[in-house]
Amino acid sequence: MSDVRLNSGVEAVTRRIIRRSAESRARYLALIRRQGDDGVSRRNMSCGNFAHGFAAAGEDKAAIRGGRALNIGIVTAYNDMLSAHQPYGRYPEQLKLFAREVGATAQVAGGVPAMCDGITQGQSGMELSLFSRDTIALSTAVALSHGMFEAAALLGICDKIVPGLLIGALRFGHLPVMFVPAGPMTSGLANKEKQRVRELFAEGKLSREQLLEAEAASYHGAGTCTFYGTANSNQMMMEVMGLHVPGAAFVNPGTRLRQALTRAAVHRLTEIGRDGGDYRPLGLLIDEKAIVNAAVGLLATGGSTNHAIHLPAIARAAGIVVDWEDIDQLSAAVPLIARIYPNGAGDVNHFHAAGGMAFLIRTLLDAGLLHGDILTVAGRGLADYAREPAFDGNELLWSDPPADSLDPSILRPASHPFRPDGGMRLVTGNLGRAIFKTSSVALDRWTIEAPARIFSSQDDVVAAFNAGELNRDVVVVVRFQGPRANGMPELHKLTPSLSVLQDRGHRVALVTDGRMSGASGKVPAAIHVCPEALGGGPLARLRDGDVVRLCAARGEIAALVNDWAARAPAEPPSPPLGTGRELFAMMRANADSAECGASAMLASMESAS
Repeated sequence: MSDVRLNSGVEAVTRRIIRRSAESRARYLALIRRQGDDGVSRRNMSCGNFAHGFAAAGEDKAAIRGGRALNIGIVTAYNDMLSAHQPYGRYPEQLKLFAREVGATAQVAGGVPAMCDGITQGQSGMELSLFSRDTIALSTAVALSHGMFEAAALLGICDKIVPGLLIGALRFGHLPVMFVPAGPMTSGLANKEKQRVRELFAEGKLSREQLLEAEAASYHGAGTCTFYGTANSNQMMMEVMGLHVPGAAFVNPGTRLRQALTRAAVHRLTEIGRDGGDYRPLGLLIDEKAIVNAAVGLLATGGSTNHAIHLPAIARAAGIVVDWEDIDQLSAAVPLIARIYPNGAGDVNHFHAAGGMAFLIRTLLDAGLLHGDILTVAGRGLADYAREPAFDGNELLWSDPPADSLDPSILRPASHPFRPDGGMRLVTGNLGRAIFKTSSVALDRWTIEAPARIFSSQDDVVAAFNAGELNRDVVVVVRFQGPRANGMPELHKLTPSLSVLQDRGHRVALVTDGRMSGASGKVPAAIHVCPEALGGGPLARLRDGDVVRLCAARGEIAALVNDWAARAPAEPPSPPLGTGRELFAMMRANADSAECGASAMLASMESAS
């Protein structure tokens, strides 16, 4: 794999990002050098400061006080409401035991919030979701600011939690950092059946109790939801960026292998500390090549469109500038080689059984589509992640994955892809810039031209559907859903209704400045529209009946109207109140665009640098 020439498209995008980021990346690297040399640490604390830090350390107290051992800061997103994070409840004690095995120590540095988009979908709480990422980043910074640690273990999996932890940890980029995942729940109700039940309920053909029974059979135990949404896209990205123990992403909770991988993570973390002989600080691991690798993995697997927002934000935290044209150009170069629900029938457990991350990374490396020479938490670069873990007796070993996919309906080699492109397109025009995820949309639906119906909430769309007002060719426009308007919620409540309209034979599309994420389905959608409607973005000028053209093939999103410039923008709805949404008004007011990462925090950080 080392002799494979890098794909010219991937190489061109990487060079463009490096050139664009030269000044900001240099400032970032200088920052982490200063923090490593002169920042807050155990060695330069006053005695009073230091004593506070080990006062309740129990059997680790003497080791921490004496400075004889590397001390790992644990930042945890544990709560037992989230199925994905419930397994983390016992991790801190386990991590402490594993650290003692190699003469190190560990302390819980702090906790971060971990909300569940699956619970808040369609609810007012969803309007806190995107900015929970920045809250998590701030909480991570608070945890690590104590300076008691020479390394950090991050316990988080789901949607905004991994990006938030990583953004916060990158501001302490002089520390070695590893993510320690907990794995997906075992497979439940088949995804096609779940989708069928939801659509029948949307048509009024099933009761709420029947719907609840299907949902409970789908989401049934501890672990990450098994569909390939943002949470599982996070896990894929952490592997292709080299921030996991190789092969850790999709091993189920509560298994012997899961615990062995957690133990291996702690042991490895002690080896890559500043005094461990193999120093690998996070700020050097997350460079331009690692960011490109994350985007390539996302495109090759048909991953979550949320990462069109999160990747630019993560990159900015490391002084790297990424935009949607980079993702669009990579999408043209990277083939789609995985079909995981909602882009296919199988879930992440089926993907893992078919060859999983080891097969995926190997075939992408063989095709010259990934940077194999990145610095990772493992040993030899990304080649370590093209191997899969298993037990040989009582010993944990890594070996080559199967030469061929064990299920070509889910996972294929790069030489024989499902599609020649990565399925995420940038569309532009007089309505702005937006992301169109094509990987699950039939080719004959890539171009939709129809009259618009304008809404300011997804509840109003569902009401219009139930009243029979949308039984026609229609472009459903849901505006004032951007980060500054109401926190940019995901609009999954629309998926069943719009799918039913499409199944009835209508030409249907969605255009919104909100989000749809990894569960984007078969209905064509232009999402994350920038500039957003609030503040006079073009969506605010649309009217019912305007003909809108959305075309992924030509990269176009346009209103076919003649009096565009003369129109006044529509008045936005009242600011959101209740469910704590007013507490996030400052974040909404100062957020930048979705293409920049939709963050008030990062915009403020850069202006202060």
